[in-house]
Amino acid sequence: LFNQNNESNQLSFSQAVRKAAPSVVNIYTINIIPARKLDSKSLQNRSELQGLGSGVIMNADGYILTNYHVVRKADEIVIVLQDGRRFDAEVIGMDPETDLAVIKINGQNLPVVPLNLNVLPNVGDVVLAIGNPYNIGQTITQGIISATGRNSLSSGYQEFLQTDAAINEGNSGGALINTNGVLIGINTAAFQVGGESGKGINFAIPTKLAYNIMEKLIKSGRVIRGAIGFNGEALSSKPKYARVLGLKTLSGVIATDIEPDSPAFHAQLRRGDVIVKYQEEVIPTGRAGIWMLRDRIAETKPGTQAVLSIIRRGLAMDLTIKVTEKKAPVDIALQ
Repeated sequence: LFNQNNESNQLSFSQAVRKAAPSVVNIYTINIIPARKLDSKSLQNRSELQGLGSGVIMNADGYILTNYHVVRKADEIVIVLQDGRRFDAEVIGMDPETDLAVIKINGQNLPVVPLNLNVLPNVGDVVLAIGNPYNIGQTITQGIISATGRNSLSSGYQEFLQTDAAINEGNSGGALINTNGVLIGINTAAFQVGGESGKGINFAIPTKLAYNIMEKLIKSGRVIRGAIGFNGEALSSKPKYARVLGLKTLSGVIATDIEPDSPAFHAQLRRGDVIVKYQEEVIPTGRAGIWMLRDRIAETKPGTQAVLSIIRRGLAMDLTIKVTEKKAPVDIALQ
C-alpha cells in the first residue's frame, strides 16, 4: 500500500531545525581574576572560563534571551554563532525570579529565531531542544510537551513547560521549538531530587512569558513587580475552616503571615482573613488561586491603591491597600 523506501514518507524535522538553529548561540562566561589575588609575581589579571550555556537571538538588533543563572556571575561574555562568528556581549538586564536575562551583541545579518506569540504549545506536541550540551557543539534533541503550567517548581514567576527532550548542562538558555521551527520556550533546567536528575523531566520557560520579560528588561534593565506583604494558603486546604466561616465555596486564599510594617499590615489585613477577590477579580480555588493572586499583585504598578475583598469571621469587607515595589531576591536561580 505504500513504499517504505520512499524518502518523502520519512518523518523528519530538518526544515524546522534549519529555520531555528542558526539563531541559537553558544555562550561562554569568563571570570577575571585580579593580579593582586594571584601570586606576587603576577602583574596582569587572569581570565578563566567560568561556565557555558546557550542563548537565542530574538531580533535583528542583537538582543539575546538566555537564563539568568548562565550569566549572573560573568565578568565577560563571549558569544559564538552557528556560522562561527564571535562577539563580546553586554548584559542588558537580568530577572532572577524568572531565571531570565537579556544580553546584546552588535553584528550584521544576525539570524533571528522564528516567533509567533499566538502559538501555544499543547500536551503531546512534538518539540525540539537546541543547545550546546557540555560544549560538544550544537545539538538537537527531540521530545514532547509532557505538561504545561508547572509553577510549583521554584519561588519565581514561571509557568514551566515540561518536556522529555533532553536538557543538559550547556543547554540552559537554548531554544525549545515546535515542528514548524517556531520558538515556544527557553530551556532552563532538568528536574533534580537530592542532587540526582530525573530522567526525561526537563523544563522550559514559555515564549510569551520570556518575551514579556525581555521587553521589560530592554526598557528598564529590571522587572518591577508589586507586593503587599503577606503569605497565604489555599482555602481548599482547610475545608473545615471554610465551614466555620459559613462559606459555600472553597475559592480564596487564607492570609497566614503578615509582614511587619508592610502595606498589608497597615491596611489591617489579619491572619485568618480569606481573600476572595483582588481588584474585583474572583480568586479561584486551589493552588491556582494562590498563583493567580500572586501574579495579579506582581502585575500591579507600585503606588496603586488596590482593593482586597475578604471574609473575616463570616463578615464580608473590603480593604484598600497601597501596593509597594517587591524587593528583588538575593539569588534564586535554578541550578
